[in-house]
Amino acid sequence: MMKLKKLPNIFQDAMPVLKILEQAGYEAYFVGGSVRDVLLGRQIHDVDIATSAYPEEVKEQFAKTIDTGIKHGTVTVLYNGNSYEITTFRTESGYQDFRRPDHVTFVQNLDEDLKRRDFTINALAMNTDGQILDLFDGLSDLKKKVIRAVGDPEKRFHEDALRMMRAVRFMSQLKFDLEENTQKAIEDHHQLLKKISVERIRDEFVKMGLGSNAREAFQVFLDTKLSEDVPDFAGKSELLSVFPQLQFSPALETSLWSIIIILLKIQNDKIGTFMRDWKNSNAMTNEVEQIVSFFDVLSDHVPGDYELFEIGKKNLLNTIDVAHILGQPVDSEALVDRYLALPIKDTSELAVDGRFLIENGIRPGPKLGQLLEEIKQEVVAGNLENSEAAIGEFLESK
Repeated sequence: MMKLKKLPNIFQDAMPVLKILEQAGYEAYFVGGSVRDVLLGRQIHDVDIATSAYPEEVKEQFAKTIDTGIKHGTVTVLYNGNSYEITTFRTESGYQDFRRPDHVTFVQNLDEDLKRRDFTINALAMNTDGQILDLFDGLSDLKKKVIRAVGDPEKRFHEDALRMMRAVRFMSQLKFDLEENTQKAIEDHHQLLKKISVERIRDEFVKMGLGSNAREAFQVFLDTKLSEDVPDFAGKSELLSVFPQLQFSPALETSLWSIIIILLKIQNDKIGTFMRDWKNSNAMTNEVEQIVSFFDVLSDHVPGDYELFEIGKKNLLNTIDVAHILGQPVDSEALVDRYLALPIKDTSELAVDGRFLIENGIRPGPKLGQLLEEIKQEVVAGNLENSEAAIGEFLESK
């Protein structure tokens, strides 16, 4: 049995929670992703705890708790300024009156809990001594860098079809391969993904697309036909097959969506619909629309100063990033230098506003807006000094 001697602080902080449960006569373990990640030396953001104590019994042991998912056996415990999700072993029989199972043996209960998990690398547990409990050869698969379903992959995917997307997501994030039978089960049952909400698919898709092994994972996403069961991708595998061939994969979500839209040859006026189909936010949609539109500009001609002003620094840099990923030649240094040399970078930096124009005899209405736009263009072009005096003279000449 493997034993970890030095544990990251996140485990040490949570250890008293497990010990409180143990001292009350219950079993308690760290389980799942945090155990996997400590073994891989990855950063850990939170820890999950599994216990033989039923939710009501967990609540008896701690002063502050929240009933986050009590129907599913999960209680959030607030302890020393941190919050911990504690879930009862998910056996399906033997409980009486929300109490402990009739017959509890350590291996049976841990086995019952772990065998319902998705992949062997996520079916690892760790006790308060730092000992790793591995009932499904998860350690071996970690070593071999393999993602394998726990038990029968078809059963696992019928229990929760999102696990098929999680498989390709873990491939991307961990740089692991997909085990043969697990991949075949996805190919055979990819259409189950249609039963899953777009929001959940989207989260996994984005994590896959931004992982360090995104291109290889994307190829499996296409090979297994998962791409046929997500919004607006059906029948487009040939267009999407460029993604695995890219020189490198995107690091930003806006870049990911922009690249997908460009590969799918989606018209600019249809981008909003596509992004809504994927349940993206309006803010994300607006950014992506600007990036794709400016990518078209870069592909067509060297942008003028006012085009650089309108796109803004953030979206300029993101569009350059997209162009590099897609192998589109751009002189990024020259573009950034030109942007930085602009007299103003934002409308708010203009020395005058509508009120100034009204005070200088311009009546409110469409003409005022047009004039303000003309002033801004002249200032950006360097033809007009950005000062009240210079702009006042410009107005007089009108």
